Formats: sequence, C-alpha cells, structure tokens
Amino acid sequence: MNAVIDFARFYVCEASELANNHIRQIKPPGHDPVALYRVNDEFHATDDTCSHGQALLSEGEVDEDFVVECPWHGGTFDIRTGEALSFPCVLPVRSYPVAVEDGKVYINLRAGRAKE
Repeated sequence: MNAVIDFARFYVCEASELANNHIRQIKPPGHDPVALYRVNDEFHATDDTCSHGQALLSEGEVDEDFVVECPWHGGTFDIRTGEALSFPCVLPVRSYPVAVEDGKVYINLRAGRAKE
C-alpha cells in the first residue's frame, strides 16, 4: 500500500538539524526540490531552482538579511517572499509557509505563493 503524503504539512527535519544561516535541499516525493533556509533562527522555504539559470539555490549563499545568492550568475532573491532582487534574476521563485512545532520543521507545499 502506498503512503499518502500530506503536502499541506510536509515534515522536513528537526529544527536542530539545520544550523543558523544555512540552506538545505529538500526533495519531497512527486514535487520539485525545495530549499529550506534558517536565518536569524527563522525558517523559510522557496523552490530550489533559480528562475534565471536553473541553478540550485541550496548551493548558493544566504545572508542575515534573508537574501540568497544564486551560485551561477549572482542574482539574488528574498527568501521570505521569493522576490527577485537583482539582475540577471527578474522572475520570482515560489515561496512556502514554514512552521516549527515541538522542534519539528514542516513546509506547506500546497500554500506556496505562486510565481508571477
């Protein structure tokens, strides 16, 4: 029997498993990869693929201003909203609500803000 995956409350990891100011790639079954960020002890999530060059944002750098830099061409995104902040990136990436409950991190993959 196949297990049903709850994309509205997808368990990712224990909060303690992701260091502050780091990124981790998440590969939910049947879903595009997601980048999970921990910045200033806040958790955020976006699609992991840059909207410009198809690079993995989880291989980039994130700073304490909630900005991730694409490792290929240096474009940047706000990890809280997915908004493209600098050239060559002009299209946003999808962002997802993240909840931490009892030390466990969950992403709502159904409620992601649509790319524009």
